[in-house]
Amino acid sequence: MNKKETIIRMSKDAGITAPQAAKAFSSMMEGIKSTLKHGEKVTFSGFGSFEVKERKARKGRNPKTGAEVAIPPKKRIKFNPSKSLKNAL
Repeated sequence: MNKKETIIRMSKDAGITAPQAAKAFSSMMEGIKSTLKHGEKVTFSGFGSFEVKERKARKGRNPKTGAEVAIPPKKRIKFNPSKSLKNAL
């Protein structure tokens, strides 16, 4: 399911127009981004939670030359599915 399909489904399920559903979807996504950007956790009961984790700096190797390279620390988004979502699959 992609963004367009999600918006169409939202509009049908909520009984609203597609532009209204698109605006609601966009607002939800911006809220999630903003919350994660501030380092807070986003939780949807029955679905799961998103949180920002930081990877530590580490050493890696260039596969072509074999030379050691430093990999800087990096933020990533971690998703933990809820127990009910896991059981539904």
